[in-house]
Amino acid sequence: MTMTIGLTYDLRSEYLAEGFSEEETAEFDRDDTITAIESTIRSLGHATERIGHSRQLAAALVAGRRWDLVFNIAEGMHGIGREAQVPALLDMYRIPYTFSDPLVMSLSLHKGMTKRVIRDAGVPTSDFRVVETPEEAESVGFAPPYFVKPVAEGTGKGVTPQSIVRDKTDLEKACKGLIDTFRQPVIIEPYLPGREFTTGIVGTGNKARALGTIEVHLLDTAEPGVYSYVNKEECESRVHYRLVRPEDDPVVAEAESVALAAWRALGCRDAGRLDLRCDEKDHPLFIEVNPLAGIHPEHSDLPIICNHLGVPYRELIGWIIDSASARISGTNIRQGAA
Repeated sequence: MTMTIGLTYDLRSEYLAEGFSEEETAEFDRDDTITAIESTIRSLGHATERIGHSRQLAAALVAGRRWDLVFNIAEGMHGIGREAQVPALLDMYRIPYTFSDPLVMSLSLHKGMTKRVIRDAGVPTSDFRVVETPEEAESVGFAPPYFVKPVAEGTGKGVTPQSIVRDKTDLEKACKGLIDTFRQPVIIEPYLPGREFTTGIVGTGNKARALGTIEVHLLDTAEPGVYSYVNKEECESRVHYRLVRPEDDPVVAEAESVALAAWRALGCRDAGRLDLRCDEKDHPLFIEVNPLAGIHPEHSDLPIICNHLGVPYRELIGWIIDSASARISGTNIRQGAA
């Protein structure tokens, strides 16, 4: 079945041209990401139409434009519900779209709220404390070292080597710096000293499956100890991603089990990725989920996992469209989809 598929996205170059900074636009997409997605969707036999960001989508909807499906990767610029803005608009007009709904998008951006749901669902995660003022850091009940970061940012924004706080007397100062810079609460967690994994998921509900897992190894050129904003932005020269397989490593098998349980508990859809880190006993714990994962063919973690597995980018995009279509119609639109 051939569809007309609209593309919603936040283009980094457009926001930079408007005067926003590199860090403010860190989550937004490069021009070649949109080109890659569009050309791949067309290679699958569908027509495409570029829509753009949430305000451009709103204008298009008011003007009467409609699509059979929207491939949504728009992150949004403002507010705790910014990733939910495009899905909410599309729900209002009853237009189907890829990836998760407004509830999941709003919840998952807030790392503290997400961990509360995850903890209630019985999924292994570390202790944590969300603080709105620096003075509240004094009430943290677990022992150092600590790891501090903004509660609602992605792409490693606000994560630096200074995120590791080894003495409680320094915790208030670290929180103040982040609160002043990002104008939002801070989440404090125990610093987990073990291995770090990123697991890719495809599918929804009981059809979801762990696609694969990469282990994050920081090179000598990297900022030490943390998968930071700088390390992510310059991952080609600072990070080595190693494919690890559950059949070869029981820790990886446990990590994929935790990731899949978290994905299903939160109600995430179609595709995304989860970050996990091991404690001192080598048990993987849920850190955060990205239900709107980056999808650049070479730079983003989910396609990186596919590249390690030998899965073509075309197949990944096809799986996403097929998963969304199956949710909508109960049938697969693409022949041969896994």
